[in-house]
This record gives sequence, C-alpha cells and structure tokens, in this order.
Amino acid sequence: MRAFSVHTGRAVPLDRANVDTDQIVPAEHLRRIERSGYGPFLFGEWRKDPGFVLNEPAYAGATILVAGPNFGGGSSREHAVWALEDAGFRVVIAPSFADIFRNNCFKIGLLPVELPDESVRALMDAVLDDPTTEITVDLNELRVSAAAVQESFEIDPYTRWRLLEGLDDIDLTLRHAEAIDAFERERPARLPSVPRP
Repeated sequence: MRAFSVHTGRAVPLDRANVDTDQIVPAEHLRRIERSGYGPFLFGEWRKDPGFVLNEPAYAGATILVAGPNFGGGSSREHAVWALEDAGFRVVIAPSFADIFRNNCFKIGLLPVELPDESVRALMDAVLDDPTTEITVDLNELRVSAAAVQESFEIDPYTRWRLLEGLDDIDLTLRHAEAIDAFERERPARLPSVPRP
C-alpha cells in the first residue's frame, strides 16, 4: 500500500449522514474478484441524479471526501473502501465512522479522519463556497488545515506508524520472510506443508 504522510487536495462535500456501504458501492457491483475497478460504481445509485455533488465538474479530481456523521455503516464490505480509493480519494473526513469501515480504510491506506461536527461543517461550507479550496491532512502532525479550519485529530500510534510506513498486512508479514524461511527449513519434512511458488 502507498505510504501516507501529508496530503493536500481539493474536497467533495457529501452533506449526508448515515451513508452506508451499500450506498457507497451498490451490491450489484460486487461480483468482481479484483480489488480494483470499483471507482466507476462509487455512489452508483446517487450518481444517476444529475445534481449529485460528484457529478458536478467543479469537484472533478478531488481527493478528499468530507461527509456527515456515521459514515460507512451497514455491511462490512471491503468494496466500499476499494471504490473510494479507486475513484482517487486518499482521505475521508467525517464526525464519525462505522468501526469496520474505518478499519478497512486503514488496511489499504485510505485515511479516515474524525473531526468535531462544527469543524466538518466549516470544511463543507468552505468547499461549497469555493470548490478550489484545498485541505491539507498531515499524519505526521495529526492536523487538518484549511482556510476555515485548523484542527487536530487522533489515531492510535500503531496504525499511524503502519500508514506512515505504507505497511499493509502482507507487507508486515514479509518483513519476517527470513525467519519464516528459516522455520520452514528446520521443520520436519514428515509434517504437512503448503507448496510455495
């Protein structure tokens, strides 16, 4: 996964609460076996409305999503975070997130940032007033900065370290490749094993 340190980008204001994973990526698009290619299905039902915010040209290319409270509830589908990442988002800012959704974000390097309601509202208003507004999210300093907001956020140290280093679960395992190889060389041949490529 890509390391995350500091990201500056334009934002999309999704002024809706309780956005669940079925709204983020409808179930009819979950037949794929790859992790990529979900971006075009992001908010698929809502995008049928020409007035939906992601259809507005002013927000094309935005890399930060600013949303209402309880973002990512519903089913635990990983496809929701894959769709956000595939659509180019690096950060989702909201007053609160569903736990499984937040953890799925961390696993792929998409940063979920919880800020107080009033700060999220200020960011949304700033972006609605001027779609060229840029927001900086600094994982080193645990800070979100924009013209309208200067706010700190929290994240547990272990997850922060993994994001800064760009380490997903597989990368963490591969850091122990020599020890794993040594263990397997010393393991008795009579025990069951899995063929390696």
